Amino acid sequence: MLLREVEYARPASVEEALRLLSEHDGARALAGGQTLINVMKARAASPDFLVDLQDLDDLKQIELGADGTLELGAMVTYSELLGSAEARARPILGEVCATIADVQVRNRGTIGGNVCANDPTNHLPPLMVALGATMTIRGAEGERAVPADEFFLGVYMTAAGPGELLTKITIPAGRRDGFAAVTIGADGTCIVNVAASLNGGGARVAIGCVDAVPVVLEPASTDESAVRDAVRGANLDPPADVHASADYRRHLAEVLAVRAVQTAAERS
Repeated sequence: MLLREVEYARPASVEEALRLLSEHDGARALAGGQTLINVMKARAASPDFLVDLQDLDDLKQIELGADGTLELGAMVTYSELLGSAEARARPILGEVCATIADVQVRNRGTIGGNVCANDPTNHLPPLMVALGATMTIRGAEGERAVPADEFFLGVYMTAAGPGELLTKITIPAGRRDGFAAVTIGADGTCIVNVAASLNGGGARVAIGCVDAVPVVLEPASTDESAVRDAVRGANLDPPADVHASADYRRHLAEVLAVRAVQTAAERS
């Protein structure tokens, strides 16, 4: 289906982008367009004004701090992250991005676009929550930092409000991470996905596709029995659809949580 008529601008700076977003009612930021354009074609969303962020080089930086902290600009594509030497400081990022859709999508899709869409089946929201990422949001009132577990508010809803932009994602140092998912086909969206990050003797686990936002768990230990108990204790109430019943999603959440934690534990 063809797009309906829409106004379009391609600002040269973040400041100009924020001005355009605040001046036009119904304006939407356009990152990679892998979600928004398809949603617009289906008439599920009809923004009146698109603000294309492609020329904003300030949002395309990947920087690794001396302490191992990694900063990802919101307009970094999956492919750019995969090719980044700095991003290899947190290998799980590239491993997960390599499983997203196909190479055409990875060449256009962006890190910021994925998390701001907050489709419950997306790969990156639970990963960012498990890694303890911080999301930097800019708007007319200035800049603020929001922890990832407070950034995701509901289906397609985040803490980045009208007239605001997610500018970067900051990920603390660490290497012992795991991710596990069951998808609809080899390159499809997730039925359930789970990210885990180990810190000392504990684990932080985030489960996707079972609620409107990632479900965060902190098992008593990394032992399989402790992880299973934590998932069961969460009393998950996932949706049912043509791909999986609620019971099957609960079962997958438990199995994949164990798998993600074990993957993280096996890393040196």
